[in-house]
Amino acid sequence: MAPHSHLSSSDRKGTLGVVIVNYRTFDLTMQCVASLLEHRIAAPEHIVVVDNDSPDGSGERLREALPQGVCTVLSKHNGGFGAGVNLGVSALQTDLVLVLNPDTHFLTNRIHVIQDLFAKHERLGIAGLKLINPDGTLQYSARRFYSLTDIVARRTPLGQLGPLRKLVSSHMLKRHWRGGPFEADWVMGTGFVLRRSAFEQVGRMDEGYFLYFEEVDLCARMWVKGWQVMAVPEVELVHEHQRHSQAGIWSTSGKTHLRSMVRFFAKFGVPWVHRPRRAAMSLAYQRWRKQVAEDHRIKQPDAST
Repeated sequence: MAPHSHLSSSDRKGTLGVVIVNYRTFDLTMQCVASLLEHRIAAPEHIVVVDNDSPDGSGERLREALPQGVCTVLSKHNGGFGAGVNLGVSALQTDLVLVLNPDTHFLTNRIHVIQDLFAKHERLGIAGLKLINPDGTLQYSARRFYSLTDIVARRTPLGQLGPLRKLVSSHMLKRHWRGGPFEADWVMGTGFVLRRSAFEQVGRMDEGYFLYFEEVDLCARMWVKGWQVMAVPEVELVHEHQRHSQAGIWSTSGKTHLRSMVRFFAKFGVPWVHRPRRAAMSLAYQRWRKQVAEDHRIKQPDAST
């Protein structure tokens, strides 16, 4: 596939590209791209599909089957979701980048709402879409940062008790989806738009995560660097998701989720009861970066930012 044409900074402003990371999801990726083109979310030349070295050959199949103009990047190894996103963003020249899971599709085109929001808010770094199930129910894709109490409420039956049930609702920002755009601590990586300049400033996706928590980490670094994170209820994205992280703590996905959680808390700290203040997270992150500088064995692409 021919490289994308170079855009000047003035031509690039407000332009939207799309990155989809594929791993053995040929049919879903084809459906996702078809949705983007059908609803004119982005032009073909502004869509990049990254294949994370799928063992089923779906990367090569996508390169042959995707519509003309869509760029396919074949990674030589599976570095995880964050690594795939980094490859995809590098293949684009647009000001804004919509990151999508393959198991998503649009029913309408309201993406201009997010583009207008970025134009209005110069310090907006990430905007999350409204994720809905195929039956139209809400997935609550914007959250607050975790405390240990939040984890207990979310991951154990204690979350069904009255006080902790309210804590879960607060953590998932359930009351905020009835109006317009609102600030969130972090938004789910299933469907969000990032500002390229902010993404580059904070150090891109941390490839030390293989799966899970990459978007939480990215949003945390956005806040640490003074960028906003918002959720946009007006822009809906259908997500046919499967929660592999809920398969059990000793499953492969469960252990991966736990390792990612430990990495995040090592970087940003975790309070016991109250949710973390951003100033405290910033101090924890600075301490972690100092440790990285002293121990080169810790994998961290954003340590130099």
